Amino acid sequence: MTIETPIFTPEPEKHVLRRALSRPSFVIGLAITLAVAVMALVSLFWTPYDVTRVAVAGRIQGFSWAHPLGTDHLGRDILSMIMLGARNSIAVALVAVGIGMGIGVPLGLWAAAKGGWMDEVLMRANDVIFAFPSLLSAVMITAIFGPGAVNAIIAIGIFNVPVFARVARGGALAIWPREFILAARASGKDGLKISIEHILPNIANLLLVQATIQFALGILAEAGLSYLGLGAQPPMPSWGRMLFDAQTRIAIAPHLAIIPGMAIVLTVLGLNLLGDGLRDAIDPRQRRPR
Repeated sequence: MTIETPIFTPEPEKHVLRRALSRPSFVIGLAITLAVAVMALVSLFWTPYDVTRVAVAGRIQGFSWAHPLGTDHLGRDILSMIMLGARNSIAVALVAVGIGMGIGVPLGLWAAAKGGWMDEVLMRANDVIFAFPSLLSAVMITAIFGPGAVNAIIAIGIFNVPVFARVARGGALAIWPREFILAARASGKDGLKISIEHILPNIANLLLVQATIQFALGILAEAGLSYLGLGAQPPMPSWGRMLFDAQTRIAIAPHLAIIPGMAIVLTVLGLNLLGDGLRDAIDPRQRRPR
């Protein structure tokens, strides 16, 4: 999914932020996203329990003071696993989005600057990649090269590239005919310098909104790959792996599936609300007259 590319004159960041904070969707999404991010950061140096230790005697316990979210079928603390799973999901999605932006944005800017057959070749290559379902293709890649977080990052990142290339190209094409770009060309600047100094700052907000969307999709993709055993491998906890382990025990301990499922839903919901709020704040068609 890609966002539409409106033609607009960029505003100071403080104006965009003020308008975004006035929108409930942005505030709610920001609160949820920050909560998940803080939980992941805390897990870097502290979790209530060591998730690599198996305590069979305390398996499948309910909510208690000792284990606020209970324990799983191996006696591991679910709260600790959720915290570490958040760190894993965020790391995979963040690096995958970074790969997509790092490769896709320069390609999109280059295609818009060059035009002609180069632009046509890039767009047709994007269409070929878009023709295959991203999650299915990620499953194929990780199945060929083996399971693991690194291969999951590469698989998800590959399918972020055409998304960012298309957004960057669309935004650049909308700005190239503008007067200040014509003035920059008249002053002797080449396409590369114009793209870096003038085009990229004008489409940065669009890329930021698209990044929040792809970040949410990356978390979903990572959970799906882990559910199939192709993502992060034990003993590293993963929300998708927790869902897989819980599927045969739903009747006796539904919380084993509900808790990681809710973690995925809330995180993706928060990122989507955050992206919607940012999009509304920067889209000139959504601005109210003063």
